[in-house]
Amino acid sequence: MNIRIGIMGYGNLGRGVENAIAQNSDTTLAAVFTRRDPSTLKIQTEGVPVYHADDAVKHKDDIDVLILCGGSATDLPEQTPEFVKYFNVVDSFDTHAKIPEHFDNVDAAAKASGKVGIISVGWDPGMFSLNRLMGNVILVDGKDYTFWGKGVSQGHSDAVRRVEGVKDAKQYTVPVESALESVRNGENPELSTREKHTRVCYVVAEEGADLARIENEIKTMPNYFADYDTTVNFITEEELKRDHSGIPHGGFVIRSGKTGKNGENSHVIEYSLKLDSNPEFTTSVLLAYARAAYRLNEEGVSGAKTVFDIAPAYLSPKSGAELRKELL
Repeated sequence: MNIRIGIMGYGNLGRGVENAIAQNSDTTLAAVFTRRDPSTLKIQTEGVPVYHADDAVKHKDDIDVLILCGGSATDLPEQTPEFVKYFNVVDSFDTHAKIPEHFDNVDAAAKASGKVGIISVGWDPGMFSLNRLMGNVILVDGKDYTFWGKGVSQGHSDAVRRVEGVKDAKQYTVPVESALESVRNGENPELSTREKHTRVCYVVAEEGADLARIENEIKTMPNYFADYDTTVNFITEEELKRDHSGIPHGGFVIRSGKTGKNGENSHVIEYSLKLDSNPEFTTSVLLAYARAAYRLNEEGVSGAKTVFDIAPAYLSPKSGAELRKELL
């Protein structure tokens, strides 16, 4: 089996997909599509063509699955329903509240074209979603807890960079250790947003900028920082590059619950991730689901799917017999 993969968008996610393809012998990079001038884009894989995004449909017969590497705010709501008219697609749409609407839009287009569109693939939504589901069906009488970090939040970092007087910045989401331990101990606490996470910002300010104003504007920013205990650290550009150049992330999904006639037995299910590179891990998940999209479509399946709908065996290059022997 050789699955021909196309990459739409060549930022952090696009480069991550390219690296993941190199690690999987049953996948091949067929083409990269970009909104930039293709002649200016240098990719890592020799001999693979780079085309303008507007020309993607011309190459639909050369690609088995198109992995969409755009952003959830404006790119994927338009791209996924459009490209699933011509390709099997996988995206990492992560605006949780809008997933039902996005699913319906992709499903209608995919069923009309006979293609498969797997949406909201990654680690949250994605791997964390699966673990929340498993926790709920096993521990029916219980509570869900999700903690993110310690890691870089790219959206919050961008929000800090938009503050007047900020030259560059990185923002880390950090779980509150006491809250995490309470959940792990099966205490089932009621936790507010502020009690679960703190936010730590490392900011490079423009020369002469009002640091007090910048700090106050960050800490009071609605929807981003106002509901959290936030620490703002002003550092030099050299320190930011030296100490904060990576994109680590991770987190924990915990289901705490009880069983027995009177709930006398307590249980805790925990799934955790510690990632050196958020985008490279995310794209490794995307590629596994691209394999599933290809297999499902070969079987005549069409429509939108999520991680809840895909049997795990479809993600692996190994046969059912190999999986039963080696992993079951």
